[in-house]
Amino acid sequence: MTVKVRFAPSPTGQLHVGNIRPALMNWLFAARSGGIFMLRIDDTDIERSTAAFEQGIFDDMKWLGLSHGETAKQSERFDRYAAVADDLKNRGLLYPCYETADELDRQRKIQRSQNKPPVYNRAALSLSDADRAKLEAEGRQAHWRFKLSGEPVQWNDVIRGEQNIDTASLSDPILIRGDGSYLYTLPSVVDDADFSITHIIRGEDHVTNSAAQIEIFHAIGATAPAMGHHPLLVGADGDKLSKRLGTLSIAGLRDEEGIEPMAILSLLAKIGTSDPVEIRRDLAQLVAEFSFEKIGRAPARFDPAELKVLNAKYLHETPYGDVAERLAALGVGGGEALWNAIRGNVETLADATHWHHVVYGDITPVIADEDVDYLKEAAALLPEGDLDENTWSSWTGVLKEKTGRKGRGLFLPLRLALTGDKHGPDVGALLALMNRETVIKRLRA
Repeated sequence: MTVKVRFAPSPTGQLHVGNIRPALMNWLFAARSGGIFMLRIDDTDIERSTAAFEQGIFDDMKWLGLSHGETAKQSERFDRYAAVADDLKNRGLLYPCYETADELDRQRKIQRSQNKPPVYNRAALSLSDADRAKLEAEGRQAHWRFKLSGEPVQWNDVIRGEQNIDTASLSDPILIRGDGSYLYTLPSVVDDADFSITHIIRGEDHVTNSAAQIEIFHAIGATAPAMGHHPLLVGADGDKLSKRLGTLSIAGLRDEEGIEPMAILSLLAKIGTSDPVEIRRDLAQLVAEFSFEKIGRAPARFDPAELKVLNAKYLHETPYGDVAERLAALGVGGGEALWNAIRGNVETLADATHWHHVVYGDITPVIADEDVDYLKEAAALLPEGDLDENTWSSWTGVLKEKTGRKGRGLFLPLRLALTGDKHGPDVGALLALMNRETVIKRLRA
């Protein structure tokens, strides 16, 4: 059997880390198994779906490196869904209901007050043709529910193990709204069957839904795919992350925060697993290490601060050739020498622009009153000729001998005058890239 999985986002908003975690699990599983990863656009919500959001999905997935072997769009398959729905209606497995939202809410409240589960009472099944005609004459539009068997549904979840859901404890799910539009369930099941999806990997909030969907698979004559349900993301404090996912869009992390793809993928692949959360250089490493058995049962804690740490570590290890074009686009010169000098002090690639300016631009030196004479002497003792990688050690050696200064008293005034900052890359490496006249000007400022 060839493994085939799918990622099925709706183009009603931007992709965020909550979307990408299951997408990544599916992608890694397919790659590890030599299978197929399908990108399916679930755009049945015509009013909210936009071409811009759809393009954003493709752009984000490409940027992350999560390539897909097949694509599909649900908006191109409405005829297929209608044919399946008609068949289910003719067999009495999809039946019309006319209760309003308020009436259903009252029904649930009454059931709770009687210590009963808030399950739909199937009153619509007892309606006669005349009853339905009267309700429709009043302006009510039918929504359509799938009739569950009321029997237990069992499956061996590839993440959670044996699962047993009693469908008698569930409400018959609504598959078609009163306006005729489809909810997620029916198109998704039909697509999974038609496209021969072998595994459905998603969040554990779908466990109960899976029981109902397995029955729908059987009702349309299909074999249900294997199921896997992983714990959801929570914040670093353990609280639900769902309300904050809008600020953690992939586009925002890329364009506004300057986060690298492998930092995002490394964090999402490792949180909530038995593996340490460490930066990985490429997807091949994540593929080799992937296993459902490593996924724990506790919620996975997503910490933006941890993401920034991983991002910095990734850049600290990145060779110049991997970022040369992007540095040039940022206006950062200096070539490999500058990058090697500064990469250990950047958290995002955009930080390189600051150090480019320090080396080649105009800065305001920081000079304490008590260091003015020392820095003037340092300017006078700067070795003749072009500055290179040996200048710093020979220069500070002479200064130490001439002034008697050592430690912070020797080095810190030079750093502050030359860079304007008490922290940063090795001053000697930066000095070797600077213009001699610029150095003397800063020392005498």
